[in-house]
Amino acid sequence: MTEVQVKDADWLDFHPNPSKPAFTLPEGAVDAHCHVFGPSPEFPFAPERKYTPCNAGKDELYKLRDYLGFQRNVIVQATCHGKDNRAMVDACRTAGDLARGIASVGPDITEDEIREMDAAGVRGVRFNFVKRLVDATPKEVFLSIAEKIKPFGWHIVVYFEAQDLEELVPFLEQLPTVIVVDHMGRPDVEKGVDHPDFQRFLDLMARNENIWSKVTCPERLSKVGPDTYDDVVPFAKKVVEMFPDRVLWGTDWPHPNMKSHMPDDGKLVDFIPRIAPTDAEQKKLLVDNPMRLYWAR
Repeated sequence: MTEVQVKDADWLDFHPNPSKPAFTLPEGAVDAHCHVFGPSPEFPFAPERKYTPCNAGKDELYKLRDYLGFQRNVIVQATCHGKDNRAMVDACRTAGDLARGIASVGPDITEDEIREMDAAGVRGVRFNFVKRLVDATPKEVFLSIAEKIKPFGWHIVVYFEAQDLEELVPFLEQLPTVIVVDHMGRPDVEKGVDHPDFQRFLDLMARNENIWSKVTCPERLSKVGPDTYDDVVPFAKKVVEMFPDRVLWGTDWPHPNMKSHMPDDGKLVDFIPRIAPTDAEQKKLLVDNPMRLYWAR
């Protein structure tokens, strides 16, 4: 008998009626960070999950893509599905060439399994170091996975919080692939751009040309809140200015584990020209960079 997976009592569902963005996305724009949750009757959530979300499947994601004006998606495996990548892979297969995926895998992943996911559009794996979301994994396990995916040209997405970066730097500099950091390493925006914590992140990117950043999730980082998220602008703008060829942007739909509010996805799109003011910056951020990283083949 199938387990009934009831969402957490305090779970905030994705915005039911997002506004139409005032900002017109460039032709070919990619939402390079989003997720699918289930739907759980078809794709159950993992037993080891730390949260149980609402259902937010591929159909809703692709409706939002078209509504906002994106043409492609990069779907990142959500921690509620653990290492069961079926929902993400199914969403990639459904979209064909319009989607790519990022998987979560264990050290027992086989070459055949990687090859099968690669054929479906998966182009990388995610290593999560956020302690409230996942149990700790030894660094040696991650390094062994990195060696397995390297021959396929996959890259590694890493998710951590600013206070943990110093300890992670030696490990990150060991990884043999392109690395994409989620949400600028989650800086504490109250500390300001010049604080040593954020400068450490900028220095890491400056020293390592294989490290990229998603300038995403102002709704997670902001202390002033919606819809402008003014306090996040200087951080994202600085990363775009310094590393225009190594930045990505995405909605983070359906916004897992948001507790303060549920963002309006249209307003999030309107955040883009504030952090990438020029046409050239916008095209790199939304088209050229994700296409180079995810659609080179």
